[in-house]
Amino acid sequence: MGLVKEKNTKPELRVRRLLHALGYRFRLHRRDLPGTPDIVLPRWKAVIFVHGCFWHQHEGCKRATMPKSNVGFWEKKLAGNKARDPKKIVELDELGYKCLVIWECETKNLDELAARLTAFLPR
Repeated sequence: MGLVKEKNTKPELRVRRLLHALGYRFRLHRRDLPGTPDIVLPRWKAVIFVHGCFWHQHEGCKRATMPKSNVGFWEKKLAGNKARDPKKIVELDELGYKCLVIWECETKNLDELAARLTAFLPR
């Protein structure tokens, strides 16, 4: 697991490139905010989480599988990730931030992703 990247993953980089191309400027991985959001847009008081389908167990996604070995460890680990996510979003909401969760599988179609980002963020 040491080789698994926490920051600057391919899906996250796709979202960041698209946001920049759309003219938005942002900050990355602000540790002073709950959940350390992947992308923070301070001007619009908005945050974007780019979740890996496996690590956050995206419901209905083919990537959200359970490993065959060491099942007890993985069930606990992945259930903890899934339970923590909504709590952090509520904390950010209480601080006045709008939150958007983008799943890894949603970053493939850039046109749909661009439409979703522009609907979430004001111009």
